Amino acid sequence: MMTAAIPKAETTRNAKKNVPPWVSLLSGATAGAVEATITYPFEFAKTRAQLRSQQGATALPKNPLTLIYQVAKVEGPAALYTGCSTLVVGTAVKAGVRFLSFDSIKNLLSDENGSLSTGRGILAGMCAGATESVLAVTPTERIKTALIDDAKSATRRFKSSLHATRILIQENGLTNLYKGGVSTTMKQMATSAVRMGSYNFLKETSQRYDVPKTAVTTFGMGALAGTITVYATQPFDVVKTRSQSVQGAPFKEAVSGIYQDYGPRGFWKGSTMRLGRLILSGGIVFSVYEQVAAVLMGVKEEP
Repeated sequence: MMTAAIPKAETTRNAKKNVPPWVSLLSGATAGAVEATITYPFEFAKTRAQLRSQQGATALPKNPLTLIYQVAKVEGPAALYTGCSTLVVGTAVKAGVRFLSFDSIKNLLSDENGSLSTGRGILAGMCAGATESVLAVTPTERIKTALIDDAKSATRRFKSSLHATRILIQENGLTNLYKGGVSTTMKQMATSAVRMGSYNFLKETSQRYDVPKTAVTTFGMGALAGTITVYATQPFDVVKTRSQSVQGAPFKEAVSGIYQDYGPRGFWKGSTMRLGRLILSGGIVFSVYEQVAAVLMGVKEEP
């Protein structure tokens, strides 16, 4: 019996869609670590801006590059990487868990052709966000935020990420690392749903119209997904930051505090600074993930 030949492009595409769990985990972790290291100054600037009002200090510049320059000039370049090691480790674990969860759920929800609808892509992203929040994001974000908040005071309590972790646990137990867990999980579910869902939609659309898959197109789709994510999920990020300051704040108190300080617009505070990071982040993390996954699976890109 004669069987129809399967086009090379279709074979390659299907091979990429069935990504083994270990490839998803390792590729995601690598992408997360690379992205966090490159974009951390923007994350620092965003967190500093969101915490500033609690100190009663003067307003900070809205331009993230200006704020980064001011901090580097006054406090030294090293200050821009306060809490960086915590975020790099946390982002590596977070991205690994995110891609592992998303790819696993995607395999379950996709149709016989390996395609995932927009709605199912968002659902897969929400599940991945909840998983990464519990396993990695909440404790590492709590430590990072506390370090940046503490660095503003004249007498610092924390000497390093490990020291901060030990002090926080000694004060209120392991649950202290999960302060702000509700707002963080809400943020991660929303962020992953929008980010992974929009990227998956853009990827499926590009394949449908035979757009060449290159490093440039992958970076562009990731950057666009990052832009959409910022403005759709910024309120969750602002509340999370308030909840995870050194003193911490319950969810309702954080929400009311932001509204009293800035009004409705306050829930989008730090958007410009987060946008700077997530445009780069989206482009970098998806580009690195696709490249590392291709190498690990032995899939050669078509010319």
